[in-house]
Amino acid sequence: MKFSLRHWFANVLVLTQLVHGALCWGKDGHYTVCKIAEGYFEEETIAAVKKLLPESSQGEGDDLASFCSWPDEIKHFSQWQWTSALHYVNTPEYRCNYQYCRDCHDSHMQKDWCVTGAIFNYTRQLMSASVNSQTLVQYNLTEALMFLSHYMGDVHQPLHAGFRGDQGGNTIIVRWYNSKTNLHHVCDDMIIESALKTYYNSSLPLMIQALQAKLMNGWSNDVPSWESCQLNQTVCPNQYASESIGLACKYAYRNATPGTTLGDEYFLSRLPIVEKRLAQGGIRLAAILNRIFAENTKLAGA
Repeated sequence: MKFSLRHWFANVLVLTQLVHGALCWGKDGHYTVCKIAEGYFEEETIAAVKKLLPESSQGEGDDLASFCSWPDEIKHFSQWQWTSALHYVNTPEYRCNYQYCRDCHDSHMQKDWCVTGAIFNYTRQLMSASVNSQTLVQYNLTEALMFLSHYMGDVHQPLHAGFRGDQGGNTIIVRWYNSKTNLHHVCDDMIIESALKTYYNSSLPLMIQALQAKLMNGWSNDVPSWESCQLNQTVCPNQYASESIGLACKYAYRNATPGTTLGDEYFLSRLPIVEKRLAQGGIRLAAILNRIFAENTKLAGA
């Protein structure tokens, strides 16, 4: 079973090299979230993740970060298009708040079909394997791990909880310096790309190291509160989505109307928000997986 799963994922990863499209947070963003998370994995989590991860046929290694963009890459294939609505949650125009019962549905009003619903679902799948041996057969836990890790990145991108009317900024056409694009793409990719070029010599590892240093210093007192969920819940994506729409209204949408040219002022004032959301996504992903696998002897055991 383990080898067939790994072989199947390797084949899919080869095919997805041919697919292009808009990516949520972009590959760099998702890699950063998962790489930060790896630094906070407990021993049981390291063992469980190693068991579940597929092997890459592209020589990317077998760490979680190398596979965190997989849900973006497969959603373009017909058999995976059903996952497209799971990358975001739409909220009503200008209300600047999120409510699960009101907002978590797809375009056909199918309930629970959004990024927060997906996080709840895949968390439950991974948790249930510790109490029900049949779950190991009923669910593809490799998929569950990879979907959960990716969607935890998505829910921390403010415009993935953006307004329904502009599709989270996708229909707001702006210029990023001299390039025509849309606001969603600015927040997904272009702020990170500009930061890499401006401050990190186009080196993603250097940017990740800088964020890890902030977690050890300037943000160290905040980490325990980021990790925790109320009422000892394993995961609390409603909180993460509420934070995102609040930040979208305060920062992402502000002064970014259609036709606007966004430059240094927008970049320098929004970059700290992007950096903190990447860090929070990583810390929270690690905390969730640690809570899941601390109790999951089937996956974490030798």
